[in-house]
Amino acid sequence: MHLPNLFSYFVIFGFGVALGIALSFHLKNISLFSFDDQLHQLSSSSSSSSSSPPPNIQPSSPTLHLVTTTGNQTTVNTTRTGLNDYVSLRPNNNNAMHDMTEEELLWRASMAPRIHEYPFKRVPKVAFLFLTRGAVTLAPLWEKFFHGHEGLYSIYVHSSPSFNETVPQSSVFHGRRIPSKEVQWGKFSMLEAERRLLANALLDITNQRFVLLSESCIPLFNFSTIYNYLINSSKAFVEAYDLPGPVGRGRYNRRMRPVIRLEQWRKGSQWFEMDRALALEVISDKKYFVTFKRHCKASCYADEHYLPTFVSAKFWKRNSNRSLTWVDWSKGGPHPAKFQRRDVTIEFLKRLRSGSHCEYNGKRTNICFLFARKFLPNALDRLLRFAPKSHCYKNIQVKYNYIYRFFIH
Repeated sequence: MHLPNLFSYFVIFGFGVALGIALSFHLKNISLFSFDDQLHQLSSSSSSSSSSPPPNIQPSSPTLHLVTTTGNQTTVNTTRTGLNDYVSLRPNNNNAMHDMTEEELLWRASMAPRIHEYPFKRVPKVAFLFLTRGAVTLAPLWEKFFHGHEGLYSIYVHSSPSFNETVPQSSVFHGRRIPSKEVQWGKFSMLEAERRLLANALLDITNQRFVLLSESCIPLFNFSTIYNYLINSSKAFVEAYDLPGPVGRGRYNRRMRPVIRLEQWRKGSQWFEMDRALALEVISDKKYFVTFKRHCKASCYADEHYLPTFVSAKFWKRNSNRSLTWVDWSKGGPHPAKFQRRDVTIEFLKRLRSGSHCEYNGKRTNICFLFARKFLPNALDRLLRFAPKSHCYKNIQVKYNYIYRFFIH
């Protein structure tokens, strides 16, 4: 008796399923036909209401909208911004001044393209970074050095913020002062000034090599020789050596561990030269820089230890471990020897240019120093007379009245 009942249940269930499927398909077709009818009526009414053809809309070039808000005023600038505006920080490259904070400057300068091929013609330049108290006292000599080589160099001057003497508009140093802060000899502010110079020079994408100089530095060769030496070098020039004793390892602070260990501690000249890749690493470093700022104080002179230690610990393969700036420490003391007018002779300058032996790009050479210091302003007339000659040099009428007061020394 149960089997016939079970069979009848299955029949009823199957009939219900079939009926449901058929009904759903029917309702779907009705809705589709209804939608098509509505769409047809809508299109018909639109075509009847307007006999004119639809407007031919041409695609327009994308426009960059720059929105600037000042107080309660909002300005929209629809001017197109091209590659040149992104590559150059300022439209007027004759002025190195800007209003960026230190944090903004380092952030902007640390940007580097990952694609190494440039989409424009790029002539590499050498950035000359002058760390001075005031004026570049040997400016006429440098004017003679730079003359005729525009487009191959950049100049940046970090002087005391209180220095307010003007520079002639005809000078290569005109408008080349960067936003500066007070610098004290032997203090950490010296290192901060060096990084500030590097960061400002890195804003120019065409700067490839960077050399730090002081107001008492002189070039030992003409511009072409120095430019080719630097641009073609495969290594940086940061002097670094391990020195036992109180003025070497004795300045190491154990609180620098574990970031810096005693065996990594190095000493060297602050007068460096480096390529763009290393300069980017220096201004982006926070680990070593912060450690030095916290623990390198008193008799620990950061400008003599930070770069030698940092470069030796992380980039020793890219460094030559020597400086390109000749300095005389033979007399001892905390400061190198100074050179006056009577010290400047042809024989003396020749000895500086070729009296040493070193390695350059894997080969031995007697050209080891490209610059020298410390030369007093009263030596300027002899330096101009004995300056290395070049076919690009011409007689220049020097108009630096603010230099002449130093001749009385």
